[in-house]
Amino acid sequence: MKKTFILIFIFSPIYFIQAQVTGPTTNPYFSIHRNGVSTMEAYGDTLWISPKLTRNISNQLEWHIPQNADSLINNPKGNVFSLELGKDSILAGLGYTNFDQPGDPPTGFGYYFSSNGGQSWRYIPPQLDNNPPDELKCKGTEDKGEKSYPYPPSYRPECDIQVVYGGFVYNRIRFTVDEQSPPYEVDFKNEVFFSANWGRSLLRSTDAGMNWEPVLLPPDNVEEMTPEGIYWWNSNYIITVTEDGDEEEVGITVNRYDPTNPNTGLNLLAFSVEIDNQNRVWVGTAKGVNISENALTAPIDSISWRHISYDKINYTLLANWITNIRQEPHSDRVWMTNWHEDPPQREGLVYTADGGESFKQMLVGERINDIGFKDGYVFAPGNNGLFVSDDAGESWTKIPQIKSPNTFIKSSTVHSAVATTTNRVWIGTDDGLASIECCSENQRFDNWQITRVNYPLKGGNVHEPDKRNTTTYAYPNPFSSSVYELVRIKFEVKEQGNVRIRIFDFGMNLVREIENGTFTPGTYEAVWDGYDGKGRKVDNGPYIYIVETASRELSGKMMVVD
Repeated sequence: MKKTFILIFIFSPIYFIQAQVTGPTTNPYFSIHRNGVSTMEAYGDTLWISPKLTRNISNQLEWHIPQNADSLINNPKGNVFSLELGKDSILAGLGYTNFDQPGDPPTGFGYYFSSNGGQSWRYIPPQLDNNPPDELKCKGTEDKGEKSYPYPPSYRPECDIQVVYGGFVYNRIRFTVDEQSPPYEVDFKNEVFFSANWGRSLLRSTDAGMNWEPVLLPPDNVEEMTPEGIYWWNSNYIITVTEDGDEEEVGITVNRYDPTNPNTGLNLLAFSVEIDNQNRVWVGTAKGVNISENALTAPIDSISWRHISYDKINYTLLANWITNIRQEPHSDRVWMTNWHEDPPQREGLVYTADGGESFKQMLVGERINDIGFKDGYVFAPGNNGLFVSDDAGESWTKIPQIKSPNTFIKSSTVHSAVATTTNRVWIGTDDGLASIECCSENQRFDNWQITRVNYPLKGGNVHEPDKRNTTTYAYPNPFSSSVYELVRIKFEVKEQGNVRIRIFDFGMNLVREIENGTFTPGTYEAVWDGYDGKGRKVDNGPYIYIVETASRELSGKMMVVD
């Protein structure tokens, strides 16, 4: 009897939770662009989201698509990687995945800036360094008499850029390509813009994006950098030395500002940036957090930094990779998401309330992707769910699966982003956008509104206005249960009556009946998790679904690839 109970416990959730029909759903023509929303920012009652600069005001049903941001809207490869809003100002960092290069690297695409709430936009292209005067020489070999030294590309000092810091001249690499340097985070105050661009380190503009300069960050092992000091940015190389016909690999170390040099320039890899209410600039890198009291106003050669990295003894950061930095409104608390590289570093969330002198650690072991605040609540969306605290992180509640009256967010979804408008909290996931009215004392998080890309059965939408009409379709298709968890089947009920939905294999053998009940007129979505009626995962191959309604029979084909 005990064994039977265990088997029912295991298989029942698969059948009864995931086999269901949701709806009726709305069919707005102006919908969001993709279900995966990883970047959001809000100001007042206005929300902007990625990937294609889409705006919503006051939780309206339809979404606004800018008509004059041509380089983004009409270029399929450009996406929004970062956003920052002011009263009327919007700064968007743009990037894309470069499938034409080995490894498909994330690549910078420039910026869009609006000073009138999105009515018009100014495109700011990436600003790169010029190639060296003799590019072939910089990539060739140098004759040293009896020895020949093949130098790595752009190694020779005369091929670098000379920069001044504190009166001393240093070499840095030339930033001549956009690969590995999208603007992962942007922030601004008045006309001073900052951009965290990973392989291009930290950039600053003092004229609203017209001109940009790289900002030097401290070497990995330096805790404080001021113009009065002299610094060494270790850049390690392996070169092959040829002597008397024999080749030998020799390690060399040079003083060179090089974010691309593996393992020795981690603190130069800028990933996040925040300007706090005391005009301090916080920069998160792959080697901790850097704090400057004067980066907003000081000349580029006089910016001072404090550098804080993981310290297992003094309980500072949980890990070195600081992927997001947010200051809590009306508070001195600055929060940071910590991602680890290797043990003993750990993932989680920290904040400091004294400018980095001490830290409080929380949600240890959770990969948190963003931080949001509303009326005393702290929101931490992560890979393992949405976490909420109403006591400044002393205790946390994991919100159950997000559901609305007519649909739900997949239980396995990654919660990527959070933003708060005047009276709502918005959560971006890889399965749609969720929002809820918030916040009140003892707030309940059980009545969400969920927005997904809407491709109506008839008429298309703003993103595909010429999409052909159909009676039903399934998405994603092909479908993998291990990747997507479930497939959705969209259909319309024209007359109230019984609806029966069944899945068959390609030999028309019944695999599973997923619905048999009464429905009112409207558009619905049935969901299937890729299991048969006995709780067994189905084999790869084509499957047929049949939807029998009171007035007609609909059918479609799905491909299972797992």
